[in-house]
Amino acid sequence: MIRLTELRLPLDHPEAALRPAVVQRLGVRDAELAEFTVFRRAYDARKKTAIVLIYTVDCRLAHGVDEAAVLARHAGDAHVRPSPDTRYRLVGQAPADFYAAGRPRPVVVGFGPCGLFAALVLAQMGLRPLVLERGKTVRERTQDTWGLWRKGVLHPESNVQFGEGGAGTFSDGKLYSQISDPRHLTRKVLTEFVKAGAPEEILYVSKPHIGTFRLVSMVEKMRADIEALGGEIRFQQKVTDLRIEAGQVRGVSLADGTQIDTDHVVLALGHSARDTFAMLHARGVAMQAKPFSVGFRIEHPQGVIDKARFGPHAGHPLLGAADYKLVHHAKNGRSVYSFCMCPGGTVVAATSEPERVVTNGMSQYSRNERNANAGIVVGISPDDYRQDRGGSGPVSPLDGMAFQRIWESRAYELGGGGYRAPGQLVGDFVAGRHGAAVAREFGTVLPSYKPGVQLTDLNEPGRESLPGYVLEAIREALPAFERQIRGFSMADAVLTGVETRTSSPLRIPRGPDYQCVNVKGLYPAGEGAGYAGGIMSAGVDGIEVAEALGRAMLQASAVPA
Repeated sequence: MIRLTELRLPLDHPEAALRPAVVQRLGVRDAELAEFTVFRRAYDARKKTAIVLIYTVDCRLAHGVDEAAVLARHAGDAHVRPSPDTRYRLVGQAPADFYAAGRPRPVVVGFGPCGLFAALVLAQMGLRPLVLERGKTVRERTQDTWGLWRKGVLHPESNVQFGEGGAGTFSDGKLYSQISDPRHLTRKVLTEFVKAGAPEEILYVSKPHIGTFRLVSMVEKMRADIEALGGEIRFQQKVTDLRIEAGQVRGVSLADGTQIDTDHVVLALGHSARDTFAMLHARGVAMQAKPFSVGFRIEHPQGVIDKARFGPHAGHPLLGAADYKLVHHAKNGRSVYSFCMCPGGTVVAATSEPERVVTNGMSQYSRNERNANAGIVVGISPDDYRQDRGGSGPVSPLDGMAFQRIWESRAYELGGGGYRAPGQLVGDFVAGRHGAAVAREFGTVLPSYKPGVQLTDLNEPGRESLPGYVLEAIREALPAFERQIRGFSMADAVLTGVETRTSSPLRIPRGPDYQCVNVKGLYPAGEGAGYAGGIMSAGVDGIEVAEALGRAMLQASAVPA
C-alpha cells in the first residue's frame, strides 16, 4: 500500500471530493485506485476564515498496477511513501502446560491504563496474570466518586485516583500523545479500545477522545477479555509490603494478611499511591525525586474558546469543541503552561486523602458542557519542593509528596471544608486584590467543580494558596495568554485550586530490560513510576513492560520467545 500525507481540502468539502484528490496526488487514473482508507484526519485553523482538513490516506492500487513504479515517480516526495505495517505481534506465547510445574504467575499491581494493558498483553501471551487493585470495580467506584462530588463524602480507597480504570476513567479520555512510537503501539491501544466499544473514529481523528461514560463499559469489556484468557483481577486488594530476597522479588503482602508468591511484579501504581511509595522506599527500592507542576484550573465559556480558535467556523461539527495549548516563560524564570485541557467539560474533585482538595478536569464524549477548563500550571523542581516544605540536606524521593500535601491541605482550609475548593475571579487574581476588594459572587462564568467553589483570595499574604513564585508566574501568564486567545483573561473567568497531581513527584529508575535497577523481577511502569503521562502513554508503557516481563519468564523457562 501507499501512504499519502498532507492531503489538504477545504473544511466543507463534499465527501466525494476526497477520492479525486487522492487520485490526483498519486498521479494515476481513477480505475487504477482500488481503494483507500483514511488513517488520520486533522485540521489547520491558523487562518480562521479558511480552515482546512488535512488527511493521511493509505491507498491500495488495482491489480496489475505497478506500485513500485508509482512510488518511483514520487521519489523525493516525503508525502508519498510505502504504508508502514502497524499490526501488532506478540513477542512470545506460553504453551498450554506452562504452569504445570507450579511456577508462580506474574502479578500486576494497579488496574489503571498501564496495568490494564500490561495485564491484557500478558494474558494474550498465555501468562495468566494476577491483577491486584486496591480500589473497587469501575461501576462501584463511580458511585463512590459521585458521592464525593454530590455529598462531600470521600472514600480513600475508591475515588478518582483509585479503582478499576485508574485516574484516566475520570478525565477527558484523551487518546493522543507525543511519545516516540516506532512500533506503532499506540495503534494497538486504539485497536483494543475499539474492540471494547470505543467509536471507530478514534482510529483516524487527530485528537481522539472517549469520555468517562464510554470508558466505564470499555474497561469492563477489557477486564472480561483478560479473564477469558486466564487472567484474574482481584479488587479491594491493597498491596502493603513487598518481599525481596537477595535482590529478587519473591512476593507481595496484602492488607488482609494474604501472602502471594511471585517472581515478577509490574508496579502500575498511578501517581497518587503515596502509602505504597513510602513502603517501597522503606524496602530500599531505588527511587529519585523528579520535577512536576502545580497550579489551578481555569474555566471560560466554551463559546469564547471556540470563537477565538475557529472564528466564523465555531460550532462546526467536524471541528467540535475547541481546545488550546499555551506556554509562557515568566520573568521569574518559571514556565507556565496549560495542562490537560478539557473542552466542554467540568472541573472535578480528585483528592484521595481526607481533608485535602485536589482538582482535575473531565469531559464526556459529547464535550457539550457550558465551560472549557484546563490546568494552568508552573513547573517546579525537587529543590523547590524540598525548600518550600522547610527541608534541608539531600532531597528525599518522598519530599514531593510532602509538598503536595501541604498545598492540598491549604486548599481544603481556604475552601472552608467539606471538600469545597478555593477559587477566585481572574480579574481579581491578576490585579492582586485583597480583602474587601475580592469578589464574593460569580459573574457570567459559573464554576463546575462539585461539591462547590468558595471565592476567596488565592494571593492572600501569609495564607497563599500556592508558593509565591507560582502565583507570580501565573499572574503574569494570564494576560499573556490573552494575546493568543481573546477572552482568556476575562475578568470573571474562574480559577479553582489546586492542581497538584499533574504527574508523579518521583521516578523508580529501571534498566533497559524494564526491571528496577536494584530489584530483579520488579517492573516499575506507567505514570506513577515516572514513565508516562496520560492514558495513551501509560497504555503503551504497560505493553512494553509486559513484553519485557513475558520474554524474561519464557526465556527463564527455556520456552522459545
